[in-house]
Amino acid sequence: MSRLRLHTAESAPEASLPYLQKSQSANGYLPNLIASLANSPTALEAYLTVGEINGRSGLTLAERETVQITAAGIHGCSFCVAGHTAVALKKAQLEPQVVEAIRAQQPVSDPRLEAVAVFTRAVIASRGAVTDEALAAFRTAGFTDANALEVVLGVSLATLCNFANNLARNELNPQLAAYRWTPPVQAA
Repeated sequence: MSRLRLHTAESAPEASLPYLQKSQSANGYLPNLIASLANSPTALEAYLTVGEINGRSGLTLAERETVQITAAGIHGCSFCVAGHTAVALKKAQLEPQVVEAIRAQQPVSDPRLEAVAVFTRAVIASRGAVTDEALAAFRTAGFTDANALEVVLGVSLATLCNFANNLARNELNPQLAAYRWTPPVQAA
């Protein structure tokens, strides 16, 4: 059970209503992330606005989903890993074994997606202060400086939704059950 109230169109603050309706229409259901973010209309607006902006970046959908799954896995957000797994498989048409490697933080067979995953991990681990070598490797994989900043943008988006889900402890919507992910147990 979520620790934050999961709003509906009937219970949400008025300023959240347009965003709830937009999400419901886009997804065919109301994701619990959106329902919990509705507690703060500004947080909900920020999440959806940054998501739209991220969608216009120079990274492909597959590359953007690699950033999202990688970040969600690092941040331990089961909800976001599941949600972005669904997008990666259904909309980005990634092969299941590629998505599974990204989810497991393992090497990815696609060289560009591997470069994105490695660079995303470096951005998170260094809080953006990646080494010269990490940036050079990303560039060598065919990415631009704009793309490097777009990875940071994606990490920013992921951080907002990952941390909001972790705070709320949102349950997975039934529509995402097939994509369930459990964080690996960390060694003590």
